[in-house]
Amino acid sequence: ATVRLRTAKTRGCVSRDSILAMVFKLAASAAQGWRRLNGAERLADIITGVQFKDGVKVEGQRIAA
Repeated sequence: ATVRLRTAKTRGCVSRDSILAMVFKLAASAAQGWRRLNGAERLADIITGVQFKDGVKVEGQRIAA
C-alpha cells in the first residue's frame, strides 16, 4: 500500500501534475527495497506451463490410472 490515493493528505495540492510527481517519488522509493526473484531465469518456463518437482523439471512422466 505504498502507492495509493493520498488526495486527502495533500491539503490543496491535488493537481494532476503534482499527484503524478508524488506517485512517481513513492514508487521510486518503494523500488529501492525490491529484490530479484529467486529462479528468475526459469520464469519463462513457468509461464509456458513446464512442471517442476523440488526445483527440477519434470520430463514426460506418465500418470497411472
